[in-house]
Amino acid sequence: MLLTGPSGSGKSRLAARTGLPVLRLDDFYKEAGDPTLPRLPGGATDWDHPESWDADAAAAAVRALCEHGRTAVPVYDIGTSSRTGVADFALDGAPLLLAEGIFAADIAARCAALGLLADAICLRGRPFTTFRRRLLRDVRESRKPVPFLVRRGWSLMRAEGSIVARHRTLGAHPCARDEALGRIDGLRQAHPAVRC
Repeated sequence: MLLTGPSGSGKSRLAARTGLPVLRLDDFYKEAGDPTLPRLPGGATDWDHPESWDADAAAAAVRALCEHGRTAVPVYDIGTSSRTGVADFALDGAPLLLAEGIFAADIAARCAALGLLADAICLRGRPFTTFRRRLLRDVRESRKPVPFLVRRGWSLMRAEGSIVARHRTLGAHPCARDEALGRIDGLRQAHPAVRC
């Protein structure tokens, strides 16, 4: 299953509630200094653009997990925009995998074509609530300088409708937390043998 949505929409919190193995797709960000990183006006890296993320590596990790039950995944530090290591990730016999991140919908078509996609969900809520959650999280984790976080967060809040619309176009079903949990629980009960 893929879980996407705007940054700060509560994906990680919801994923943790499911009790499923959770693959953090945000660990597949490219590193600072990569010449392919997209830029904002003014020159800062646009970490909310899908080209800031390695979709090929993320899709390969999902495929490896579904086919073999384990794979090596990067460990990413958002504060320094760098990969700090590699970790072993195993399903340990779990019948489902939840892969979550702001670009998860970008690999939905690939996963579906490989027969690996059980569902794709886009978590959405009120834009100001998302803005507040994102800002508090990013400041707490010292992800970037506070003035940048406020400016960028305000811009993302205004763009949230178009972000959700893009995820829908890529095949994700937009819904609030309770509906998302219901879809995940229903899938787990209806298809206990489904992998991913």
